[in-house]
Amino acid sequence: MIREEIEEKLRKAFEPAHLEVHDESYRHNVPAGSESHFKVVIVSDRFTGQRFLARHRSIYSELTAEFAGGVHALALHTYTQKEWDGLQDTVLASPNCRGAGTLA
Repeated sequence: MIREEIEEKLRKAFEPAHLEVHDESYRHNVPAGSESHFKVVIVSDRFTGQRFLARHRSIYSELTAEFAGGVHALALHTYTQKEWDGLQDTVLASPNCRGAGTLA
């Protein structure tokens, strides 16, 4: 499954203190069983001193094969341990799909 591949690659690359990878494809206008839209919550001190754009680019560079293989979108929530502690484990919900609901 693609979700597990994403998890494995991110664990290896970022050694996160916390990692969640959620398949949110069901919230989008894609065929049933698609694995194309994911929400990633990752806490790693490797992000210290990096702006969000740099953090996101580093994640995208680790997942180039997944994007080439059908992953369409990632909702990324990237934090250092200090930032995560300040959030008290609260992560914003992913935005609603701009597509027209789900396929019937």
